Order: sequence, then C-alpha cells, then structure tokens
Amino acid sequence: MTNVVMISPGYPQEMAWFTRGLAAVGATVIGVGDQPREALPAPAREALAHYEHVSLADEDAVLAALRGLSRHVRIDQVECLWEPYMLLAARVREAFGLPGMTVAQTLPFRDKELMKRTLDAAGIRTPWHASASTVAGVWEAAEKVGYPLIVKPIAGAGSADTYRVETATELAEVLPLLRHVPEVSVEEFIEAEEFTHDTVCAGGRILFEHVLWYRPRPLQMRMHEWVSPVAISLRDLDAPHLAGGRRMGEQVLAALGFETGFTHLEWYRKADGEVVFGEIAARPPGVRVVDLMNFNTDGDLYAGWAEAVLHGRMRQLRRQHNVGSICKRAHGAGRITAVRGLDELRAEFGPDIVLVDLLPIGAHRRDWRATTIGDGIVIVRHHELQRVIEMTERFAADLNLYAE
Repeated sequence: MTNVVMISPGYPQEMAWFTRGLAAVGATVIGVGDQPREALPAPAREALAHYEHVSLADEDAVLAALRGLSRHVRIDQVECLWEPYMLLAARVREAFGLPGMTVAQTLPFRDKELMKRTLDAAGIRTPWHASASTVAGVWEAAEKVGYPLIVKPIAGAGSADTYRVETATELAEVLPLLRHVPEVSVEEFIEAEEFTHDTVCAGGRILFEHVLWYRPRPLQMRMHEWVSPVAISLRDLDAPHLAGGRRMGEQVLAALGFETGFTHLEWYRKADGEVVFGEIAARPPGVRVVDLMNFNTDGDLYAGWAEAVLHGRMRQLRRQHNVGSICKRAHGAGRITAVRGLDELRAEFGPDIVLVDLLPIGAHRRDWRATTIGDGIVIVRHHELQRVIEMTERFAADLNLYAE
C-alpha cells in the first residue's frame, strides 16, 4: 500500500474530499496541517491513518515532523492541492527524494511572470506583461504595456488584489492598495469572454478535460458587490468556439512540462476569435467547480484525481449535463434576515436545481471581497445549454438575500 502525505488535508474545505478520495483508491493517507485534528472536516478526519499538527508556514517544522515520522513509516508520495503550500510540497519531495513536481517545475505555476515568459518562449500568445516590485517599476511597466491594463500579484490565486486600470490617474489610486503585495504583474487588459481549461493528467496524458464559462468575467465579479457571479460547466467541448482554447491548453501543459495531477487554466476568446492565455495553476479550481464537474458527469473527480496520482489512470467520465453555479451576495450588512424569491424559483425550475447552499437566517453575512461564493451558492443543470443560461440569469436576478 502506498503511503501518501497530504499537505493541508482539511483546508480549504474541498481538500477533505480529495483526502477521502486518496483513501478510497487504496492509499494510506498521512495528513500534515495547521488545523487541530478535531477541527478537520469529518471526511478528512475519517480518511487519515495519521495526522501531524504543525504550522505549514514553518518549513523547518514540517520537515522535522516528517523526518521523525519517516523513522517509523515509509513515505512514498507527497500531494498538496492548496496553492500557498505547493512549493512546500515540492521542497518536501526534494528533501526525501520523492517523485512528483520539483521546486523548479512548481515555480512557473506560482510566479505569473515566470509562467508567461516560459510560454512566450514556446510561442503561446500571452498578454503583454512586465513585473515590478517598486512603485517606480509599476509606472515603468505601465508605460511599456499601455492602458487599459491589469495589475495583479505575481503569486496570487484567483482575482484577489487584481485591478483593471484605465488611466494613469487610476493607477495612482490603485498603487496604495497594493502596498502589502511584494511583487506585481502589469499586463495588457484583454477584452474578451473568459473560459477555463481544466484537466486531470497522469504521465503527461490528459485523462479528463473540462471547460468552464465565466459570466461575467471574474474581474467584474470582484469589482462590483451587486454582481451574482455565475459559471457554467459546459457539456459540449466540441463546440467550434472552444477549439482554440483547448488546443492552447494542451500546448501550455507541454511547455510547462506538467505530468500528473489537476490543472486549472484560464483563457480569453476575443471577438475576432483570437485566443489568449490568462494563467494556470497546478491545482483544481475553487468555488465548488469540482462539484460542477461531478454534476456534469455524474462522476467523482475527487476520487478520479486520486486514482490518477496514485495509479496513473482514471475511470472514463462522460459529460452529460451543462451545469451552472450562481453565487449570491446579501444586500446590507450584519446578519441574514430574509431570503426572497427562492420558493418561486424552486416551483419553476424544480428538478433542474441540484444544490441550494445559502447562509441560514441569523448567520453573519460574509465579506464579499474575501470569497467568491459570498453568502451562498445555487447549482442548476440541464442537457440544454440555453436552459442553464436562463436559470442562472433568473437566480442571479430574482433570488435575493438581505442582511441588517
């Protein structure tokens, strides 16, 4: 039996299902995390054969804990799907001489500027870009790139601390908001629709492929509190307008030398059909997109990923449904006091609604800037894409949460 160290097995919450997936396909799973064992979600706690409670921010402490453990049990493999600690996982592999992504292989997935330089060299279209670690450097980069532009962290995840800037005046207003960010990427703003290309791979082969359509683009979701972020997991990947993005996704994986695991790539399709790379991470997408994949295929991508990284194979899954998620943000501040429109929408769309997970009455509303899911999520699905578009638009407009 293979002994697998899972770094951060219970946080973020979906990591618990990946941990359970490893155990389900035959691994002995050893957890290493900074949550007390009793605070782990039940699926993770029940899947673990052993747990080391240690600060993940202290690399020396993690290595010391694992060296002590290795005197009693063989460590065969290290996995980590939470982006902040992927480099830690790589360093652990190198320290123990284990297979998997090295530090050098991981860096282009964490450093957005290195990522784009690597892809530029492979002839892949990326936004014009430059990195900067000082205010003067940002101004210099802006002169090279031109307006409108995007400023975002070199090592960020999602759209946190990401700003669209139209003019030099706006850039002057944004710069104080980035004082806590050590290095940023300044890049061309691409006016386009935005999609993902997500994969599960083993040995450099794509075993599962998925495309998500953002409505609206993540940056707009981030900028405006009134927006209900919508994403649609697509059933028909053979649609002609997706071909360029899928082809580019394969080229990116080859250029970065990715072998085994989950990947999450974002790409743009301009009005003239040009495809432009956005960014890629060697991890699954968040905001419950793996659940959308499961509803799309009636499968289990948590176990599918585990089978790929442990055994180099994955049960074939068939895309059967278009699946939409709608994230909701309450009006007002304080505690949730009312949910309106849900009963009417349930009566209209009934069996096409597969999940409703909203904050209960009395719960404190969440900071919409800190989480895309906000104060809850609804998931709908149907064979026909237009039906899913209609449902997501109706839930975005007619379902409302209120707080005071």
